Amino acid sequence: MSQAGNAASYFVDRHIGEGRADKPAFREADGEKRTLTYGELARQTACFAGALTRAGVRREERVAMIVRDQIEFPVTFWGSIKAGAIPVPLNTLLSSSVYETILEDSRASVLVVSEELWDVVKPAIDGNRYLRAVVVIGAAPEGTTSYADFVADAEPQEAVEASEDELAFWLYSSGSTGTPKGVRHVHSSLKATCDTFGDQVLGIREDDTVFSVAKMFFAYGLGNAMSFPMSVGATTVIFGGRPTPDSVFEIMQRERPTIFCGVPTLYAALVAAQEKAGTEPDHAIRICTSAGEALPREIGERWERLWGAEIIDGVGSTEMLHIFLSNRPGDCVYGTSGMAVPGYEVRLVDEHDEDLGEGGVGELLVRGPSSAEGYWNRRSKSMATFQGHWTRTGDKYELQDGRFVYCGRTDDMFKVSGIWVSPFEVEQALVSHPSVLEAAVVGREDDENLTKPAAYIVLKNGADASVKDELKDFVKERIGMWKYPRWIEVVDDLPKTATGKIQRFKLRESC
Repeated sequence: MSQAGNAASYFVDRHIGEGRADKPAFREADGEKRTLTYGELARQTACFAGALTRAGVRREERVAMIVRDQIEFPVTFWGSIKAGAIPVPLNTLLSSSVYETILEDSRASVLVVSEELWDVVKPAIDGNRYLRAVVVIGAAPEGTTSYADFVADAEPQEAVEASEDELAFWLYSSGSTGTPKGVRHVHSSLKATCDTFGDQVLGIREDDTVFSVAKMFFAYGLGNAMSFPMSVGATTVIFGGRPTPDSVFEIMQRERPTIFCGVPTLYAALVAAQEKAGTEPDHAIRICTSAGEALPREIGERWERLWGAEIIDGVGSTEMLHIFLSNRPGDCVYGTSGMAVPGYEVRLVDEHDEDLGEGGVGELLVRGPSSAEGYWNRRSKSMATFQGHWTRTGDKYELQDGRFVYCGRTDDMFKVSGIWVSPFEVEQALVSHPSVLEAAVVGREDDENLTKPAAYIVLKNGADASVKDELKDFVKERIGMWKYPRWIEVVDDLPKTATGKIQRFKLRESC
């Protein structure tokens, strides 16, 4: 083992020796709008590591993080890794009951929480058996310690020796199909995603400025805003607020990011807002990424016409840490998820795990260097998902002309008249209509107990619900008679995870 095996040595401390001590690593786009240089990041993470040691935190103990995207997030994350503790970033949009479940499940001994989230977090920690310290970024309520006091006068600590195969951090899955699961990743996984997607697909450079609306608490945002830019010494703009079209446009204009990382639902909202404004967007973006859900072809094409920058749509997962299947710059076919990222292999298999060729719909399996070690406390689920070198994604795909086309989650697929129907295909047809902003499709039984498509749609501003009957014929003409939604309900919004994934299981429960 060596310090070099510790991910914090590569992503943080290396930059000092390479002359980037004075270069901004992170700039806040809201709040106090602070800047953190690579040199300050190295110093502050060393102090946070020392503070953990002073507090009696031992190696491999969990440090739960319910932290907004702000300067303290990278300091807490990398400082914990330096100390040999296990940072566990959590979704900042969960309910008290879910936080209670996760904190009990992870057995975290330290919790770091942003002051703005305290009212939701407080009920979750009452009676917790494992927490020895609760650190609040901001004003500290009674029974907690302020972040400033926690790190004050702490002895700086160098990164502990660690093996590349040693556990470094956990992420809890987004819960698109139920209760979040603790996904355990090793030190080498972070660099592996940078050497593959970050370098060979995204092509990130030291002179880039990255703006990711996807937050750092989950895998996609962690790569976008932390590991990718930190692998090359680039700068990240971090934004703790809710990404609305107005706030995103303002940050694009003021901060001039060159790489923008979003999710399909936001791209749809940005395109609609820009088209309504009737002006050209003011930006410096050279390339964009999308993940979380498959990007509808219509949205990708309209975005590129407006912004003049490609959206590199790809597929990743918490279990694989980042994107392993993707389109490429200059070779982007909207409506598809592209091909395997260099360094990864993918297979499409039927229900008997037999390989499928062109035209067959099957489950996608992947293997590559960033695969998780497994789930925490979920042995049977780990064995079902992580099978040797291969990881089951739970996603259904079809191979068309050498490219993978998303069909839906395994649990979301259903048959109509004996033929598989992809919810995503019906959704793409619906959102291509000028009145529809978003759509989600699930299977619903009719009066004869036969499964048919049911659609939930969000209309654009000014659109009228009377468009529902027109939409049925619109879908028939586009993708086939048997695929059109027999029921269409207009809703204000769709249930989603923080990553932008539509939670279709919640819609199925309401059928």
